[in-house]
Amino acid sequence: PPQMLVEEPPAQLQPGVSIRNLVKIYRNSSRVAVNGLSLDFYEGQITSFLGHNGAGKTTTMSILTGLLPPTSGTAYILGWDIRSDIDSIRKTMGMCPQHNEHVWFYGRLQGLWEKQVKAEMEQLIQDTGLPHKRREQTRNLSGGMQRKLSVAIAFVGGSRVVILDEPTAGIDPYSRRSIWELLLKYRKGRTIILSTHYMDEAELLGDRTAIISQGRLCCCGSPLFLKARLGTGYHLTLVKRERVGTGGSTGTVPGTTKKVGPLALLSISQKGAWCLRPRYQGGAEPQAWGWILLQGARLWLPFPTGRQ
Repeated sequence: PPQMLVEEPPAQLQPGVSIRNLVKIYRNSSRVAVNGLSLDFYEGQITSFLGHNGAGKTTTMSILTGLLPPTSGTAYILGWDIRSDIDSIRKTMGMCPQHNEHVWFYGRLQGLWEKQVKAEMEQLIQDTGLPHKRREQTRNLSGGMQRKLSVAIAFVGGSRVVILDEPTAGIDPYSRRSIWELLLKYRKGRTIILSTHYMDEAELLGDRTAIISQGRLCCCGSPLFLKARLGTGYHLTLVKRERVGTGGSTGTVPGTTKKVGPLALLSISQKGAWCLRPRYQGGAEPQAWGWILLQGARLWLPFPTGRQ
């Protein structure tokens, strides 16, 4: 098998979920969905679980929750073996699948008494910012609101292991941000596995990131570790346009195209944005240089009016 890139975790971390040589082969297609996967997820952390469609993410999560049996191998959740202790595991596990659930129904499935469910519902309503929808049926809520509730109920009953299968797929940016805040609030003391296709989400929420392909682990580590080992950075080319002649028209002056060399990091703002100033190769730096704001993969190049 190809060599894996795995960062050693800090010694004080305890694994909440340990997958060992997990294999899943579907009988009807003989397709190997999970191929000898071994991976640890740690308590008090959110682990981003990434991979292309069909990589084996949902199959792995389904095996962890007992929805599918493994062909071979196993996983240990809080010390319990999924092959023999699935009933004990389910009492401490919460899951947000790729469809929406109902708070009351899920709470009762978790074995909570009626008074306990009411208390949990009140807390969830406050944490999701939906007190004004207290009497509304969930089917009448917007898609983003329904998804926020589905994520929140994965934590009902004090779940210590929470599995979230693409919880922010297909919702608006505002609802995505609300779900992010919810996960960060509930992270303490829990082992959270989050599958997603959004790289910004994986980097923002994930203490560690695990990437699988064709059922095998490719790499696992903190975002900083993976960027240092695998990242290629950004390469920018700027073209400076100046006034031509006396008529005030603008155009590209021959010889004024400069490649931006190494980008000098000046400061990091409170919001985490990088403020960079281009260092021009060859010739003096022009007076009308522009600041580059690099945040995620977006670039803003604001130049003074009339000098762009």
